[in-house]
Amino acid sequence: MPHVRSILEAHPHPTEVDMALLAECVEACFECAQTCTACADACLAEQEIAMLLRCIRLNLDCADVCDTTGRLLSRQSETDWTVVRAQVEACAAACRSCAEECDRHATGMDMQHCRVCAEACRRCEEACTQLLAALPA
Repeated sequence: MPHVRSILEAHPHPTEVDMALLAECVEACFECAQTCTACADACLAEQEIAMLLRCIRLNLDCADVCDTTGRLLSRQSETDWTVVRAQVEACAAACRSCAEECDRHATGMDMQHCRVCAEACRRCEEACTQLLAALPA
């Protein structure tokens, strides 16, 4: 998403948050949302679907939270930092839970889609953690 940083910087009243961290987090959120959605779909196509129900649920929850977080972070007008902080914390938590569950299936059942998803979740969790440290109090 090469346009994310450009559009954020083009805002007439850009936020005081580090633009590189903000753009990285937005990009990581949207990438993670897409990856989690695709992983849930891949899990649904597996033979052992009953063993993957929790993974599917966490994939879908994480996708929704990441998508919402990316959209919220893209808005720079009249920001309520309390709401933003809570959403970014929730996103990091959702990514952590999803990554842990996907890791179980990536190693225990050798599911490549879960391995890729866990990586995307970890990247997003890290981006959220870095952004949290830079948000206004």
